[in-house]
Amino acid sequence: MNEKSQPITLVCPLDRVPLNEANDQVIARLNRAISARRIKNRSGRLLEQSIEAGLVREDAMLLYPVLDGIPVLLADEAIELGQLD
Repeated sequence: MNEKSQPITLVCPLDRVPLNEANDQVIARLNRAISARRIKNRSGRLLEQSIEAGLVREDAMLLYPVLDGIPVLLADEAIELGQLD
C-alpha cells in the first residue's frame, strides 16, 4: 500500500502556533542585537552567540533558534522578538 506522507508542521511548544522559517532580514537584525548584547532568551539568559537560522511563530512574537542545523524547540530558549523594537 502506497501511503502519502503528511507534511511535517513544527509548532510552538507553548501553544502549538505553527512555526515558519525566519527570513534573512530577521536573522540579521537579531544577530546585530546579539552582538550588541541586547538579547535575552525567555529564561533571562543573555545571548552571546549569533544564530544561523530560526523558526518564527506565525504571530511573529517568538523565534526558536536553529543551532548546528537543529531547531531548539524549548520554551526557555525562545527569543521574544519584541526586543528588536
